[in-house]
Amino acid sequence: MKTNNMYNKESHLARFPYAKSIKNVALIAFAMMGVQTVAAQTQDSVQYAKPAWFFGVAAGANVNFHRGSTQQLDAGVIVPTRFQDGSGVGLFVAPLIEYRPGSSRWGIMLQAGYDNRGGKFDQVKTPCNCPADLKTDLGYITIEPSLRFAPFKSNFYMYAGPRFAFNMSKSYTYQVGLNPAIPNQALLPAVEGDFSDVNNNLISMQVGAGYDIPLSSQNHRTQFVLSPFVSFQPYFGQDPRSIETWNLTTIRVGAALKLGSGRKIESKVKEDAFAAPVVVEPEVKFYVDPAKNTVAVSNVREVFPLGNYVYFDLGSTEIPKRYVLLQKDQVKDFRQDQVELTTPENFSGRSSRQMIVYYNVLNIIGDRMVKSPNSTIRMIGSSEQGPKEGREMAESTKAYLVNVFGIAPGRIVTEGRTKPLIASVQVGGTVDLVLLQEGDRRVTIESNSPELLTEFYSGKNAMRPVEIVSGQVAPPDSYVFINADGGTQAYTSWSVEFKDEQGAVQNFGPYTKDKISIPGNTVLGTRPEGDYKVTLVGQTKSGKVLRKETTAHLVRWAPSTTDEAMRFSVIYEFNRSKTIKMYEKYINDVVVPKIPMNGTVIIHGHADITGSEVHNQQLSLDRANDVKGIMQNSLRKAGRSDVSFEVNGYGEDVAKSPFENKFPEERYYNRTVVIDIVAKK
Repeated sequence: MKTNNMYNKESHLARFPYAKSIKNVALIAFAMMGVQTVAAQTQDSVQYAKPAWFFGVAAGANVNFHRGSTQQLDAGVIVPTRFQDGSGVGLFVAPLIEYRPGSSRWGIMLQAGYDNRGGKFDQVKTPCNCPADLKTDLGYITIEPSLRFAPFKSNFYMYAGPRFAFNMSKSYTYQVGLNPAIPNQALLPAVEGDFSDVNNNLISMQVGAGYDIPLSSQNHRTQFVLSPFVSFQPYFGQDPRSIETWNLTTIRVGAALKLGSGRKIESKVKEDAFAAPVVVEPEVKFYVDPAKNTVAVSNVREVFPLGNYVYFDLGSTEIPKRYVLLQKDQVKDFRQDQVELTTPENFSGRSSRQMIVYYNVLNIIGDRMVKSPNSTIRMIGSSEQGPKEGREMAESTKAYLVNVFGIAPGRIVTEGRTKPLIASVQVGGTVDLVLLQEGDRRVTIESNSPELLTEFYSGKNAMRPVEIVSGQVAPPDSYVFINADGGTQAYTSWSVEFKDEQGAVQNFGPYTKDKISIPGNTVLGTRPEGDYKVTLVGQTKSGKVLRKETTAHLVRWAPSTTDEAMRFSVIYEFNRSKTIKMYEKYINDVVVPKIPMNGTVIIHGHADITGSEVHNQQLSLDRANDVKGIMQNSLRKAGRSDVSFEVNGYGEDVAKSPFENKFPEERYYNRTVVIDIVAKK
């Protein structure tokens, strides 16, 4: 009886034959970390770039979950009671190769080695009331190529790819225990053998995540990295046998020890064999974009374009909480001309009034449909998971309008698609795919009812804009923009010092971002203008204090006495610099006629953060010039030449963009041109 109890209580880890091997791998990794730390203190000041190629070994534990049923063990052994579920821990060990070029988010990985999927099935009772146990030492040679993606350009990464497995071991051990009612009977010997009908080759998949921990400083050509990881390998394609229903799901936990050779970074510092080691600090580009006294007004009548998209979070078909969702009793008090008073639950955005307008899009549509009982709309949901989920997204928006605003269900038609008609993700595209996929996951609102459309109807997407009169705010040009490109990597923090002609000093900071802005009037105080020596003071990660200097001429900003100006916005589709026909007609028929004689038109072009900075800078300027060209052509046809233009392209500059870039609707509305119309003083 004592022997049987020990057999029944034996844990998986106690039976696991590779626990000592994994322990040894971990000890080796920590030993390498210690060796590299000591070596880092003795190296000279030469620095090396991060390697693009890494070679090493990965080791870990496979936590295996056996499901399905197993009764026929081989051609000659069929056990009386069927085994169902089970679990176990097996060894995984494999050499690896990894390639991740420069600062790219993308890379590739390849692992090939031994992969144990063994375990013990749950104990069953035979017809003689005897306990029966079944263990297996199932093992494979595995080849696992993966695509590697670091979403934040940090040490955290994710990977996914196929798994090709080739069977190496298929043994089993079957043991029938003693009947508790007959204590004196002899224990039957265990039956050992190999499973029959085993699939020799398997093709399955894996997804996982890891984190790179550098064990070497960049003073070494050879750099070591320890990468803990976890992966999930579902049962798809993992049926060990061609008979019965046994299948496997595995969670792998382990670590990889990798090494690579870095390229030497040439230093301009002359080395002295007898001098103290010199730490080469990362280069920081420092420049100042000073404040300017641009044309300003005391009041602005803003016309906001109402986009016809509602964006959904990845993996969800519910309307995101950042949108304003009213209760039924709040509908009677809703007014679209005071929509800025209705704030979203999770608000994010720089230009708060405009973004609140956009987060009320469903409420504005609902309010207009209540006031125009004959109007109808079509809601088209687009999901990367297919038309079914796209339709569910569209039904969520429909349910909100029906349940809260009381819109008759027959006035709203829903449809599901995989991609929107104007998609951001292009075939073969590889840059910023996650951001682009978020932009394509949306519900598009269309209508043929004139009551919902702009006064110059031109297409089913031309939703009537929202107009709000607001107090004057300081324009972007009135801020001093401090640029410390590379400061995030080089400094733990940095501050900026302004020194005027009389030697008076003002300090601002500390900061931890590459770009910041300070109101020009804060620096100038009561002075109308002034010349300043601007000093960047950075605290490096090695403890040194570095200083960089430049000069700037600042001009005080003050609102002019003009009573009112008008502001319009034009939205562009992704990566487009030609406005859609609806906006061209809107500019010609609505915006241009409002330009007063001898007035000034200030045009600011913007872009979102997807794509390269250089491309977005040119794209924003092209958009601004596109609007300018349309307006000049319209003025020329009217026989007018009295209007002056100011055109700027700000690209993806996060300090000057109208909105943040966290959410897809913010990136959508950053693809814009802002038009300010100011009368002559």
